[in-house]
Amino acid sequence: MPIQRMDHVSVVVEDLDAAKAFFVVLGMELEGEAPVEGPEVDRINALDGVRITIAMMRTPDGTGRLELTRFHAPEVIRPEPANALGNVLGLRSVMFTVDDIDATVASLRAHGAELIGEVVRYGDAYRLCYVRGPAGIIVALAEQLG
Repeated sequence: MPIQRMDHVSVVVEDLDAAKAFFVVLGMELEGEAPVEGPEVDRINALDGVRITIAMMRTPDGTGRLELTRFHAPEVIRPEPANALGNVLGLRSVMFTVDDIDATVASLRAHGAELIGEVVRYGDAYRLCYVRGPAGIIVALAEQLG
């Protein structure tokens, strides 16, 4: 059976408030926030005693969602290396289209983001870059040219 749609991407973070602020600066809106726990949550995660808080963020056009998850229990496990780049196996980045890449990078830097590499022009179509955001996630930014 084919999928119906992509619902959201989830990112586990240590500081939920800082992560929400980061993605609000990027232009996302907080859709809702809730504590989550219970036997069903334990079973779906294959973990015991799961207690989390999730914050669902949505893009301004309403088509994209990002779930920010803060584990209170059990303790989170840190990936190695903590500052992994794009050639590490697994989900490495989430891309957003922005109006002004330079202003966006400057705003995100004020919230702890670091530029990975450089802002580059990709042909005549885009200016692109990667920044490292909350929990080490790589956020790709694209500014359409012309």
